[in-house]
Amino acid sequence: MPAVMKDRSEIVPRASGKVLELGCGGGINLQFYDRSKVESLTGLDPSAELLDYTRSEAKERGFDMEILDGIGEAMPFADASFDTVLTTFTLCSVQDGKQVLKEMRRVLKPGGKIVFLEHGRAPDKGPEKWQQRIEPAWKHIAGGCHLHRPVSKLIEANGFTLGDNGGHYAPKTPRWLGWMEFGEARPS
Repeated sequence: MPAVMKDRSEIVPRASGKVLELGCGGGINLQFYDRSKVESLTGLDPSAELLDYTRSEAKERGFDMEILDGIGEAMPFADASFDTVLTTFTLCSVQDGKQVLKEMRRVLKPGGKIVFLEHGRAPDKGPEKWQQRIEPAWKHIAGGCHLHRPVSKLIEANGFTLGDNGGHYAPKTPRWLGWMEFGEARPS
């Protein structure tokens, strides 16, 4: 979707230093990194098939990237390993959002940040009501995606302070599916 790619093109370049991309499957974000700001890039995803795409895309784009099979709830990294953790359309599908955010805090260096672009709970009652209705079936057909997860509130409730963030409905997308939240957050 062009609107989602535009959002990615504005969010991904905010990643800097030693970067962990959580949910890197497919390698779709590689085209948007500002290489002058990225010291190293590591990817983590639970899908072996998608990781093959990421490896192929990284090779094609000339990225020397460590790509690992794993989950956000149990990241295989030492404490204080990364300056940035990037997530795009990942927090909606993790099993335990609180545990993933706890792990993000653990692997971030002091002064580090998370950069995110996620869809989540709509702020308006009509779309939000439809999200509640559709989510049980949606999770089964969309890889565990939770349409109704309040992303920014989840981040704040788990030890982060939101910085430059915002949200909007994606154009030409049903409102129950189109609420996007994006920005940065740092450990409180």
